[in-house]
Amino acid sequence: MKNPNDGFIKGRLRSMTFALKGMWLLITTEDSIKAQLFFGFIATVLGFYFNISMNEWMLQTLVIGMVLVAEALNTAVEKVADFVHPDYHEKIGFIKDIAAGAPAFAAFTSLIIAGIIYLPKIIAIL
Repeated sequence: MKNPNDGFIKGRLRSMTFALKGMWLLITTEDSIKAQLFFGFIATVLGFYFNISMNEWMLQTLVIGMVLVAEALNTAVEKVADFVHPDYHEKIGFIKDIAAGAPAFAAFTSLIIAGIIYLPKIIAIL
């Protein structure tokens, strides 16, 4: 919540504190984020191993971030839906299924980009 007494800098620092708290909560409580961070770590190790180009690093970093953002937003939608209607409800289930589609799209996209980056390098070794 915005404090009317906060100046611009103090307000930004306060916002950053909330953002870091949110990131910490996701990392420490959500298995889906933990899994995606693990896959992101593996992709980063592979990037160093195969000495990928600057453009490949940018694409890889972008899709890792995209997957994490999609997972975070999906978690937020699910938490709100569960708060609004804790019991099973068909419409809430529909909303949660749609929200779960976002990280699935992001993950599929990241797999395609990983294939474009790494398959030629793996084939060259074989």
